[in-house]
Amino acid sequence: MTRLGPADLEAARDRLVPDVVAAGLRVLFCGINPGLMTAATGHHFARPGNRFWPVLHRSGFTPRLLKPSEQHELPALGLGITNVVARATARADELSPEEYREGGRILTAKVERLRPRWLAVVGVTAYRTAFGERRAVIGPQERTIGDTRIWVLPNPSGLNAHWTAQTMAAAYAELRAAAHGVDGRPS
Repeated sequence: MTRLGPADLEAARDRLVPDVVAAGLRVLFCGINPGLMTAATGHHFARPGNRFWPVLHRSGFTPRLLKPSEQHELPALGLGITNVVARATARADELSPEEYREGGRILTAKVERLRPRWLAVVGVTAYRTAFGERRAVIGPQERTIGDTRIWVLPNPSGLNAHWTAQTMAAAYAELRAAAHGVDGRPS
């Protein structure tokens, strides 16, 4: 990959990044919004230091560690990626509460159309704001979207120092177990 400089990243501001989705996924992972590295490359969770791809593998969702450029392999594994807010920013704190709420409405419509078994929102604050669930915590939620269940996971950003890669992988593995059912069959 060509090394991207500050001007390349700034040029990616507000850019949209296509979802990696298909109908009937087992788990649709939902980030907060694309970062500038993601927007510049077109690959979700592309910033070095973001732990999404290593955690996805360590938790058992993928058979090997995928690179962001291999995101197209996810639907064959029953997995996909979208975002609460579509536009790229350098930091999530550049988003307004209204953008989160509108993103929640758009995400709801997307989930109703795609009908994944689980929606996994990676970031409890983003989930709380987008869906008006002020008391939500990490884990399965009471709310559903049609038949789709919702699980909130820790944000894999390297800035989320409250979670190590190991504790994050354990949290993701809980969702994987639920998505596969206790006996290994999809639930």
